[in-house]
Parts: sequence; structure tokens; C-alpha cells
Amino acid sequence: MLAGPMSLLSRFLQSPPLRVPTLLAPKVRPGDPRIFSFNGERPHIIHDLVTRVVEQQGRDPERLLYHLNDAANAEVRRLASQRDAEAEVSLDFWRRLLHGLGKMDDDERREALKTIVSRMGEDIAGNFDVRVFGATRRMVPGVLTAIMNPSSLPRELVRSGWPRVDSLVTAEGPIQRLRELAKIGTLVLVPTHASNLDSIALGYLLDREGLPPVVYGAGKNLFSNPIISFFMHNLGAYRVDRRVRARLYKDVLKAYSCLMIERGYHSLFFPGGTRSRSGMVETHLKLGLAGTAVEAFARNVMVGDSRPVFIVPATLNYALCLEAETLIDDWLKGAGQARYIIEDDEFSSIDRMIAFMKKATNLRSAMVIRFGEPLDPFGNPVDGDGRSLTPSGASIDPATYVSRRGVASLDPARDAGYTRELGELLPKIFSRETVVMWTQLVAHVLYRHLVVESPGVDLFGRQRRRGEVGLARTRLVQEVGEARDRLLELESAGEVRVGPVLRNTRPDELVDQALEAWRGYHTKPVAREIGSEIVIEDPNLLLYYQNRLVGFAEALATPDTLAAAREIAALEA
Repeated sequence: MLAGPMSLLSRFLQSPPLRVPTLLAPKVRPGDPRIFSFNGERPHIIHDLVTRVVEQQGRDPERLLYHLNDAANAEVRRLASQRDAEAEVSLDFWRRLLHGLGKMDDDERREALKTIVSRMGEDIAGNFDVRVFGATRRMVPGVLTAIMNPSSLPRELVRSGWPRVDSLVTAEGPIQRLRELAKIGTLVLVPTHASNLDSIALGYLLDREGLPPVVYGAGKNLFSNPIISFFMHNLGAYRVDRRVRARLYKDVLKAYSCLMIERGYHSLFFPGGTRSRSGMVETHLKLGLAGTAVEAFARNVMVGDSRPVFIVPATLNYALCLEAETLIDDWLKGAGQARYIIEDDEFSSIDRMIAFMKKATNLRSAMVIRFGEPLDPFGNPVDGDGRSLTPSGASIDPATYVSRRGVASLDPARDAGYTRELGELLPKIFSRETVVMWTQLVAHVLYRHLVVESPGVDLFGRQRRRGEVGLARTRLVQEVGEARDRLLELESAGEVRVGPVLRNTRPDELVDQALEAWRGYHTKPVAREIGSEIVIEDPNLLLYYQNRLVGFAEALATPDTLAAAREIAALEA
């Protein structure tokens, strides 16, 4: 054994990771949500995680050496570029490990792998403190109400519940059926992703609607705030460090996700991978973690566990998006294709968040979360009893998808195929379960007019036309009404959903409410009423909000605007 690398391995990796202090949780009672048992099972989960990854990656000496070498190289590159406190502590270790790998024997390499995976697992795995959960469910609505509308706090304190907050977030879809399915199987939520507020809003809504809490991955950068970190760390979130490029780290993440689903922990994954920079509904998905639902189901079948796994698509639909300015600027610069982590957006600014909340409280419906029909891991619909159904409506045993001649097995290539099929199905579901908000429709009509008025101009030339293009208010109201009518027809055909405000409000009021929603929160006005015209002031933000309707642009067009609608539809390509 090399004394240098292995002694440093022992000193560095066997030291306990920093933990966020948690409250002592009371004893879990029968009937409590599954996640209430997490802290008691956490050591066993970490043990199983290490055992599984070491077994997968350590049996082949060449594979083992590859993963250790890849991890060491990736970490040396990352830490050398960071030059922060983490690099000061860890960089020397990874350099010495990299230089010493060639002199280690297989047993020493396996021991190194075991210790590294253990350390990664400890860093990834979260906690769930029942008392923190109880305090949060009592606090969060009041805190949100206080931030959004401080003058209402005294009267809200004497009411049961928090009706003002509840009115801001609407839930739609087969919620009662999901409550029943959660009792007999494991839910895996796969929603669209628009904002860093998504997981907070979903967590609040799940609790309000009587659905179980979930475990979910959150970017490690979101744990930098000690207050937010405390709550996320103790409410089921596990940390995902997107700066780490080592293949081994991704394998550890997938194994952790798989183990959680196997053990019956309801889970949440954003299959888009990151927030939609453009504002469009995601069409190209990254199902690495969500795909672990197939493996988890197969593993359970292999050991005789018949608990089903249910995939639950959902769309998160905002009338006003907290980070819209940063996201669309990132997309237009092309950085959205490569920059996975944004650390300087509106979510990181307390002032911008408070401004957003204050504006949101004045909206009649700030957000609609729409749950789609549940599926089994292979894309089949399920009935109220959790039975998988064929297209003809006949019942089918999902275990047959992971079995050969009646014997269940693990087959990564097979499961990857099922995951790809799920990745092709989900965007279609997202499209038809998208709930169009009134701000998005008004933005679409205005942006369509901008395209009409700038023939032959490319996207970036068009975005520079600030304050140059206006539309008569009467014509805007007319076109919004016509487009809303077409949307209602599309909804009747099952192709999209229409939000409650958009459905039940006169077109002139929709225009007024959209202008008011945009006014005062964004640093630049999206559009402004000047005399009898609505003048486009910020084409970038207008593009962001209208992009939710890119897939429906041609269906909403009039003969005079069809050419412009086709240009808009091409943005999705």
C-alpha cells in the first residue's frame, strides 16, 4: 500500500462531513408519511448505497481504475479553477490520489472507491425532521402572506388557514386519485421547471392537497443561504453538486435515487434538468434520475416486492416569473445552452424576491399547478386501483416489462430504452397539460404584432426594437379575444388547458391585468399604454412570456398573422 495516498485518503475522507444541526424528531406513528422514517433509515440507505456502487464499479479492475482516475482528474480540474475554501481543503488530496493510483493494488483501489462513495453519499443525502416539517407547514403560509401583503397579517392570524396565499396557487388534475395511489405505491413526480420557487410551491401545494411530501434533488448552490439550507436540508431535499463532473458522482446520485424509490419514498425530479431559460415548455428532457424509477421497479420485482411505481407528470404555470429577465437574457446570449448553474439571478436577491411576492399577491391567480394522468414506469396509463392499462383498456402486469420467461432481471440497455420512450411521451403530455395564463396570451398577441411589423428581421434584430412598435389598444383587445376563443377550442379538443383568469375575464380586462402584472416588478416595463396604443418596451421579456405559446402559434393565428405565427413556431426547433 502507498502510505502517501492512502493515509491522506483515510485522514481526509473518513472525517465526518459538516452537518446542518437538526431538531430531535418525535417517534414516527403508524400512518405517518413514509418520509417521516427517513432519519432512522438514513445509515442503512448510505450503507446500501456504498455496497451497490462498489459492487457495480469495483468488480472489474480496469473499470475500477477508470472511475477513480476519472474522478480524480475531474476534481483536480474543478477545484483548481474554483480556488476557494473547498479547494484549499481538498485539492491536495485529489492530486496525490491521482498520482498514486498506478501504484495501488486492486484491494487498495476498492478501499479508495468505498471511502469516496461513502463521502459522496453523506454529502448528497438529506434529512427529514418531523418537527421542522410541522413548524414549516404552520409558518410558510403566514410568512408568504406577510411578505406579499404585510397589512393583511393581523386579520390572517385570526383565521383558520391562509386563504390569501391559497388563492394565489391553484391545483388542477386527478388529485383525489393521486391521494389513493400514494397509499398503494410510490409516486414519482416529473414536472416542468420554470423557477427556483417550483420546489417550494410544489411542497406547499402537496401538503395543502393532502398529498405526501417528497424527496427531491436541489442544486448545492441553493444551500448557500444558511436559513434556506436549514429548511431544505431537513425537509427531504438532497444535494446535487452540478459542478462535479466525475462519472462516479453521477452513478452515486442515480444509485441514491433508485434506493429511495425502491424503499417507497415518493420522489420529485425535474426532467428538463434545469429551469427553462426560454420560457418554452420543455421538449428535450434529461431523464437520468427520473429513469431510476424503471430500475427501482425492476429491483423490487426481483425480490418479490409488488409495490407499484407511478409516474406523475405536472406543469407549473406562472402568470409572472421571478427570474424571467435573467433566464431570457441567458437564453438569447446562448449561455443557456452551456451554463447549467445561474448563481446571480433574482432568486439570490432578497429585494427582488420581496418585490415579486408583493406583486404576485395582487394577481387573481399567480400560479396554476396541473397534474396529469398517472402512468406506470413504461408509459402505460393506470386506473384508480393502480392497474396498468393497454391502449385498449385491458389490464396488464408491468412486471412483464422487466421479466424474461417469467423471471425479473436487471438490464441497463433495456431500461434505458424504456426511459427514452418515457422521454418521448412526457413532452406531449406537458404540451396538452400546459395551462395558458393571461399574461402569456397578451404577450403572444403583442409579440406576433412585433413580428408582423419587422419582416425580414432576425430574432436578435427584432429584440432591439424597444419602444418602436405599438398596437392600437382596440385591436389588441380584439385579437386577444379571438386568440382566447381559439384556445378554448383547443382545450375542448384536449390539446391544452386554459387558466381560470383567462377563461372568465373580458378581453379588455385581460389586457389591463397583464399590463398591471408586468408593471412595477420587472426592472423594465414589458409594454406601456401611451395614448390609444400599447407600445412594446422590452421585447426580451415579451418573448419570454409569449414563448409558452410557441407550440400553438399557428393554431391561434388569423390569415393576416399566419406568416408571423410560423416564424414564432420555428423558435421551438
